[in-house]
Amino acid sequence: METDEVVPENGDMFVHRLKQLTDDEKKRLEEQNNRMIPESKAVKLEKEAKRHWDIFYKRNETKFFRDRHWTTREFQELINFNADQRIVYLELGCGVGNMIYPLVEEGFSNFYFYACDFSPRAVDFVKANKLYDENKMKAFCADLTTEDLFENVPEGSADIASLIFVLSAIQPASWGHVARVAFRALKPGGVLLFRDYGRYDMAQLRFKPGHKIAENFYMRQDGTRSYYFTEEELAKVFTEAGFDILMNTYVERRTVNVKEGINAPRIFVQGKYQKPTVND
Repeated sequence: METDEVVPENGDMFVHRLKQLTDDEKKRLEEQNNRMIPESKAVKLEKEAKRHWDIFYKRNETKFFRDRHWTTREFQELINFNADQRIVYLELGCGVGNMIYPLVEEGFSNFYFYACDFSPRAVDFVKANKLYDENKMKAFCADLTTEDLFENVPEGSADIASLIFVLSAIQPASWGHVARVAFRALKPGGVLLFRDYGRYDMAQLRFKPGHKIAENFYMRQDGTRSYYFTEEELAKVFTEAGFDILMNTYVERRTVNVKEGINAPRIFVQGKYQKPTVND
């Protein structure tokens, strides 16, 4: 999960190639293989994934992630509607509401929000927010690797869905199912907005031996997990789920936190995937 405000590096920079590693970075990645997480522990991490995220939110409450005020700049699909057109927006993996509440504050009064998360504690924080309005939004728990979502969201009902820094926390074997769930939730012509960690991002290179679960898949200190994607992997996942690709590329940004003295380059993968219309 991203921890700091994300701003463009050198303007709106999209990168269409994989980062070239320095010798030092290659050495770091090789050292990660010296002590891998045992398979038995990897299985346990999967079984206890919900518990680890609930503990994460118990410890950090609403203070860890910054509100995502960058989304309307990055995803014009959020604002390319008539003000009187009712839009159903579905956030898959809402955390504590860092994406939906900035939209509410910016006056997206024609949006109805569905917001779901794996962690019951995160959903409780969404509902406790002073901006939570049951007439305009519904927050609920859902495991995207199951069919839980459709207990609260009708199939084919969402105009826009988002999957922002979520898929990386899910084991690779379940990505296809998550993509198909998003596909089923969208209306024909609906768009899925995506951002997550790109291959060789700074955070991946910083892992020390003892944290690697599998290729490009890691365990953090708190037991939560993170994968680092290539464009090609994501294109395969979403096209196999039935989506047309509108955008699927690496983006370079900087993580800036003046208070903590952080100003670091980052690599993300950003995508826009559209459910074909009935006539396509």
